[in-house]
Amino acid sequence: MHLVGMILPIFAIVIAGWLARSTGYLPRELAPLLTRFSYCVAMPALVFLTIGDESLRSLLDWRFIAAFGGGSLACFVAAAAVARLRRGASLGSSAMIGAAVALTNTAFIALPILKALYGKPGVLAAAIATIFVGVILVPVMVVLLETDRSAGERKIRLGPLLRPIATNPLILSTILGLAWSLCGFGMPKPLDTFLSVLGDALTPCALFAIGLELTLGDLRERLSFYAVLTLVKLLLVPLVVYLFCLGIGLDGTAMVAAVVCAAVPTGKTGYILAVEYGTEKAMMGAVISLSTLFSIFSMLGWLYVLRGV
Repeated sequence: MHLVGMILPIFAIVIAGWLARSTGYLPRELAPLLTRFSYCVAMPALVFLTIGDESLRSLLDWRFIAAFGGGSLACFVAAAAVARLRRGASLGSSAMIGAAVALTNTAFIALPILKALYGKPGVLAAAIATIFVGVILVPVMVVLLETDRSAGERKIRLGPLLRPIATNPLILSTILGLAWSLCGFGMPKPLDTFLSVLGDALTPCALFAIGLELTLGDLRERLSFYAVLTLVKLLLVPLVVYLFCLGIGLDGTAMVAAVVCAAVPTGKTGYILAVEYGTEKAMMGAVISLSTLFSIFSMLGWLYVLRGV
């Protein structure tokens, strides 16, 4: 009951956002504004506050990075390869199918859950996982999408590859937080309070925005295919990351954090890229919606399993 009491209110915010849009109480157009505030203001504030008080050694937990990152990349490659070889999908389409199962919403869902469970160490783990997604996984996707779109041109545009990294608020706040920590300034009380107030807005704003945008209207055409991808995302990918944790000896809070980061719904970055490149937009939107809806149950299941372990 303790886990249920902590996790269900988080997902209840998503449901509240969906109800607000469905009943006409609030417009769906509000969601991008809430998302932008969460991603560009609240999340960087929370990450800077967390990392600014941490040592570089605590950030570079290579076992956590290897477990979460290695498991996620393995699932991405496997799903993309199956789509390419068995379904005959194009390079860009197979990359999006791989992203549907491997790209996780660590910033908006894993971070609030881990913060509720573990406080500051949970925030730190989610920040590291989000950085891995932004610095490693997303550029790999962009390279594949650019290669597919530039077929016959023999060149890949560097702009789309470098822009998401150079302008990512999480990466920038992480760099600034590291610099602040290395300088040994400490965290003055006024600055701590200021950043805490902004950071506390992340959970309600981000989750409510997800609810506002939650839609099941794209499920009619290929429901069985979308359902399979959702099951892989919520059950198989966390299992692979869990096996990576066992293989490299990661346990305790770090192991739970790695599995939680893998078990959250598909990230919205995938939908943004799908729109940008005109590839598998309906599929990505459907998997994001389905995985967000059913992660309420799968997440509780994983947390109970991990608690038992």
